[in-house]
Amino acid sequence: MRIALFATCLVDGLFPEVGKATVSVLRRLGHEVVLPLEQTCCGQMHVNTGYPREALPMVRRYADTFEPYDVIVTPSGSCAGAIRHQHVQVARKFGDDALVQRVEAVASRSYELSELLVDVLGVTDVGASYPHRVTYHPTCHSLRVLRVGDRPLRLLRAVDGIDLVELPQAETCCGFGGTFALKNSDTSTAMLADKMRAIQSTGAQMCAASDASCLMHIGGGMARLNVGTETVHLAQILASTKDAR
Repeated sequence: MRIALFATCLVDGLFPEVGKATVSVLRRLGHEVVLPLEQTCCGQMHVNTGYPREALPMVRRYADTFEPYDVIVTPSGSCAGAIRHQHVQVARKFGDDALVQRVEAVASRSYELSELLVDVLGVTDVGASYPHRVTYHPTCHSLRVLRVGDRPLRLLRAVDGIDLVELPQAETCCGFGGTFALKNSDTSTAMLADKMRAIQSTGAQMCAASDASCLMHIGGGMARLNVGTETVHLAQILASTKDAR
């Protein structure tokens, strides 16, 4: 299968290893992965901060860029949620009927990584090996917007050597929420403190998630505590093999 990668702003600018890991997993499974260079931001930040009209050019660019591909994958539940829900809303409000149809069609072929692997490709065991104690934080957008359910956990449970431990109050937000962490920093910090206490209680070496944004927030807090717990994206665990270590 020929799969287009929507890298996202954070992966492109700060966490390129997550994009590389996504490509590695899909190529190991025998698929061709392409990275369309015309891609830009999905526009989620603009919509979430009250500027949906300004997001219209990005919605149109996403449709233009990814329309030629049968399947699109992104290692971000947050951006996948924006593409599948916000894009259609923006196109309907500020675009035209032709754009709405195009956006709906492309959005229906856009998947978060765990959705693509489990629902489209029909695999849970991707041949990964990761001998570490790991806990998993289900990010808000993947949980509540995309409703990915236990798909990430099914993938993690199939990883060779992993010690996967349940995270207490897993469905509680980590406090990031994009610009929420800036506009409501005190509340965000308190929510992060609760999340970090829950992670520490598991004794996990690694906290995994499907969004680089939440991992950035949690990882920053953990680094300041200097407790030795690190963060890792789901794609990086799935890309890890015995040969790579």
